[in-house]
Amino acid sequence: MSVCAIVEADAAAPGDDPVSPLARVYGEPLAQLPHDLYIPPDAMAVMLDAFEGPLDLLLYLIRRANVNVLDIPMAPLTEQYLTYVEAMRSQNLELAADYLVMAAMLIEIKSRMLLPRPKAPAGDEAEDPRAELVRRLIEYEQMKRAAYGLNELPQAERDFDWVEVWVEKALLRRLPEVSAQDLQNAWRGILRQAKLHTRHLVQREELSVREHMGIILRRLRAAGGFVEFVDLFDPRLGAPVLVVHFLALLELAREHLLEMTQVEAFAPIYLRLADGHGDS
Repeated sequence: MSVCAIVEADAAAPGDDPVSPLARVYGEPLAQLPHDLYIPPDAMAVMLDAFEGPLDLLLYLIRRANVNVLDIPMAPLTEQYLTYVEAMRSQNLELAADYLVMAAMLIEIKSRMLLPRPKAPAGDEAEDPRAELVRRLIEYEQMKRAAYGLNELPQAERDFDWVEVWVEKALLRRLPEVSAQDLQNAWRGILRQAKLHTRHLVQREELSVREHMGIILRRLRAAGGFVEFVDLFDPRLGAPVLVVHFLALLELAREHLLEMTQVEAFAPIYLRLADGHGDS
């Protein structure tokens, strides 16, 4: 039978009831303990492993006594420490091993402080037997505060959970930029086609770059603003016309009236009207 109840001390004055109850459970008097009540052997045991080591226990005793760590009163501190270790040895000898080493160190420091100290050389201060212990306590306290600060930082799966979000990277397709080498290769292909239709007719012909710029713009508007590079040139017109036509194309690109794009690297080059010039 396991009992989980709030036990209150009997507040009645002696003599009010011929049989004083042992306790009150939920307000009801309890005259005797149940016969089948089982109390585990460790139910009233002190949690001796609440400290993380002998230095943690020493630091607790020092802070509880509200004394300066640089001026430790060794006699009361050693007495309190040994009381704790003795209680620990009666329950957990393996856990008390490290504490016994510290107890021996405290006893040694206490005995050294009781003995007369040798005179120090002129100009030097006598060595304090507590110096090494104080140094270790200060370092431990610093590390404990740092660990506490790290533990206060937000930690995954304790203060927050990771959330995975699927991001589609192919939503916006970036087209490769047209390089000068791609434009040069396309132009050489146009010239090769033009040489196949060369006529040996010598005549004077005046060509206007501005006029060809207008021809290109009208061609792009008629085609819906999107034309392949090679379709914009007619090799039958001859190399001079193609050169002027190509210059007009470069001039339009320089004035940001048209753009050159590719679907992928080494793919055909396409020309299109720049935004805002398709309906002009």
